Amino acid sequence: MEQGRGGDGGTTAAFPPSSPAQGYTQPGPWRPADAAYPSDQPPFAGAGPGTAPAASGPQKSGRGLLAAGIVAAMLVSGGLGGWIGATVADGSSTGLSAPVNSSQPVGQAPDGTVEAVAGKVLPSVVSIDVRSQTGRGEGSGVVLTPDGLIVTNNHVIAMARAGGEIQVRFNDGSKAPASVVGTDPATDIAVVKVETSRSLTPISLGSSATLTEGQAVAAVGSPLGLSGTVTTGIVSALDRPVRAGGAESDQSTVIDAIQTDAAVNPGNSGGALVNMNGELVGINSAIASLGSGNSGSIGLGFAIPVDQARRIADQLIKQGYATRAVLGVSVSDSPSGDGALVRAVEPGGPAERAGINEGAVITGVGERLIEGGDALVAAIRSRPPGETVSVTYASREGEAPKSVDVVLGEAR
Repeated sequence: MEQGRGGDGGTTAAFPPSSPAQGYTQPGPWRPADAAYPSDQPPFAGAGPGTAPAASGPQKSGRGLLAAGIVAAMLVSGGLGGWIGATVADGSSTGLSAPVNSSQPVGQAPDGTVEAVAGKVLPSVVSIDVRSQTGRGEGSGVVLTPDGLIVTNNHVIAMARAGGEIQVRFNDGSKAPASVVGTDPATDIAVVKVETSRSLTPISLGSSATLTEGQAVAAVGSPLGLSGTVTTGIVSALDRPVRAGGAESDQSTVIDAIQTDAAVNPGNSGGALVNMNGELVGINSAIASLGSGNSGSIGLGFAIPVDQARRIADQLIKQGYATRAVLGVSVSDSPSGDGALVRAVEPGGPAERAGINEGAVITGVGERLIEGGDALVAAIRSRPPGETVSVTYASREGEAPKSVDVVLGEAR
């Protein structure tokens, strides 16, 4: 049984409605104003092609629940405005140069500076251009291996699965074709393989488990087709449940995300979020937006933690598909307060074996408080199948909670 919210978890169109509403979008491929797009935009449900998410209804205060919509395959290539429905205001850019430290050799940046991070990371981040009969767009990707394996978002390359073409542009401006190795819509992770004889520069992998709120980070990618863009900020929050989706997926995508105020815009999808050692800590995937337009960064960006992305990417590379942990329940937000209301239980599944029945309200997984349905889905999917976790629940609303150990199941 697929774990997720019940029918009351509203969805929104791929592009925001005409009336203003706060929402969450995935910085997917950006498309120019004269590009051809499908007239019907998919609802935000799972990690699909780039779609701008919007809040589906009143949000409960303090729940930290983000209804994120994946921007329908918004791929951005230089000069291509691949972001669907995105507009860019004309503006002038001014170059800023930092003073040179007299004790530092010219051209060599001090370790730990943004300049040093950019120099280390930029060769490992690429632009991904996708073309199909339904449109064109561009996103970003991160080099994993010297022989051309690249991780990106599923919604970035989703349109290529129907016969489209993928082209990768490297930091030096050269290009090469690529093919899909595997995709996992449930986590919005995909791996492509570039066809090139050159040896690529793989990124250094960090760990998202050691991140702390307030830690400095940088986002690297191709926002609005501007490849090699570096923005900086901090880790604003951790374990932020973000729901996203698109037409290319029949599954919901719920990310246990890293929240950052580093500017993330359409085209950044699939790009790198790195620490100040230049190590990958997340894959940029979604943004929050205000109003009815695809407004771009407002300081609320979301990235898939690298520990989860690495596990999924490894599986895609080795076997072409990925598995995820499941509790064996279908849930929604508890109508009476914090917690996830169990609406259905998979017969013989992990929850039933542990004594968790329909109508139970789950309020904790391990040491983590569960505020709603998406928070539970995110907490479970962030763990590997087969792990034993403590689940706190009340058999019925209003009853005293109790805890049981549950061995998580596995699903594709």
